[in-house]
Amino acid sequence: MGPHPGGKAAEDVARLERERDLYLRLLDLGRAEDVRAYVSECLALLASATGAEQGYLELYGPAGAAPLTSVSTGLSEAELQGVRARLSHGIIRDALRTGKTISTASAIDDARYAGNASVQAGRIRAVLCAPLSLPASGGDRGSLGVIYLEGRRAPGPFPRADEELVETAARHVAPYLERLLGDAEEAARTDFTREIRRKLDIDGVAGQSRALAEVLTQVLVAAPVPVTVLLRGESGTGKSALARALHLASPRKAGPFVELNVAALPDTLFESELFGAEKGAHSTAMTRSIGKVEAARGGTLFLDEVGELTLPAQAKLLTFLQNKSFLRLGGTSPIQADIRIVAATNADLEDAVRGKRFREDLYYRLNVLEIVVPPLRDRREDVGPIARALVARLGETPAQHLSLSRAAIRALEETDWPGNVRQLENTIARGWARALAEGATAIEPHHLFTERAPPSGQLDERLTFQEATRRYQGKLVEETLATCEWNVSEAARRLDLSRSHLNDLIKAFGLVRRKA
Repeated sequence: MGPHPGGKAAEDVARLERERDLYLRLLDLGRAEDVRAYVSECLALLASATGAEQGYLELYGPAGAAPLTSVSTGLSEAELQGVRARLSHGIIRDALRTGKTISTASAIDDARYAGNASVQAGRIRAVLCAPLSLPASGGDRGSLGVIYLEGRRAPGPFPRADEELVETAARHVAPYLERLLGDAEEAARTDFTREIRRKLDIDGVAGQSRALAEVLTQVLVAAPVPVTVLLRGESGTGKSALARALHLASPRKAGPFVELNVAALPDTLFESELFGAEKGAHSTAMTRSIGKVEAARGGTLFLDEVGELTLPAQAKLLTFLQNKSFLRLGGTSPIQADIRIVAATNADLEDAVRGKRFREDLYYRLNVLEIVVPPLRDRREDVGPIARALVARLGETPAQHLSLSRAAIRALEETDWPGNVRQLENTIARGWARALAEGATAIEPHHLFTERAPPSGQLDERLTFQEATRRYQGKLVEETLATCEWNVSEAARRLDLSRSHLNDLIKAFGLVRRKA
């Protein structure tokens, strides 16, 4: 007895209805605005629709780099580690490399994958693995991620109908995921300092990182409290700018902000510089001179590099902090001080106290409220805003106003700055001058970093740490691209970078594909 005449048509109708129902459910899930919640629901829906016992979905982002998020269903932690092991070897790798769905009835018996230790260890049988790829129009945009389904309640491979269902779902899901990932990327670039800046009303501290936001929050909390604040951090991290921001956010903002680098003062000048001197108090005191404490009356006195004070100078500062009054050098009448003290140091004061190089009682007087400023290497997302703010100050005429190219910003972000903002400022000033002399309309990486590599096998003793790091990065990127035959998506995946990031590095390092 032959097949029912309407059998094929009925199967087509059933398949279309199944795809329609899946699509409608995916649309319903599309109300979600959270990437992880969306992909988790999608995976659960596909596992249920295909009868898969286990599932895994991983997203790399539009550029095909390191995982942004991953979800699983029906997998223990040990099984999940096994699936992740197959990301770079075997089934998942092939799906991502070819951009095509991989289906096998029994991975442990499939000649393509039977040799993989994770496949044998997990006794992997039926597998269906589909890449989440965007439409090819507009160039190769790489895979957003991968859908991996494993194990069936029924024997044999996943039916072709299931394979088509998953591929249909992947086509519908990928564009929506790209939007969600784009939103997530934009959110990651959110200026965490924006709301705090409105409250602080400051312009002198550039940056948008969460780390800087935490520092500014502490400044906001400390500003109205009339206690001594100690700013700690490496040289060049912007402690002076934060001290001024604290002053401007305090009730004393209408008063003066006076800055004194105490490390630059010899003992013989410390007292007169800080407290002033009466006429004739010393050989150069031809008239009465006003010290920094008096000059800061009603405002804030910022004492920079207090960790470098000598012990005699420490004793004088401690006496002042205890009494809140002072005598001009050669004076006899105490003068009441009306200032707030903000101090800063890049020294390890605790170690100095243990070594008897810094007075413990002065340490506690200064360290009433401590704010630690992180170095640039711990807040690289601030490098771009700081760099743009620095370059905006350069140039006296419109013709001299240059911008930083995107590749230049990326090159700056990829560089370690042991000298922090001060070193960054010097690099930008030199780059600006070179770009201006060249007649360029924007500052490019070669303007900022001009050192040339020494001949092969030779060490250039003048090489800075940051340039050595950049050269290593450039060599690594170039070699990885060559290994991948300049498949940027694959190279980005291997380097654990986003593709847009890698493209910026290619331009920043001036890399070009060599003809065979």
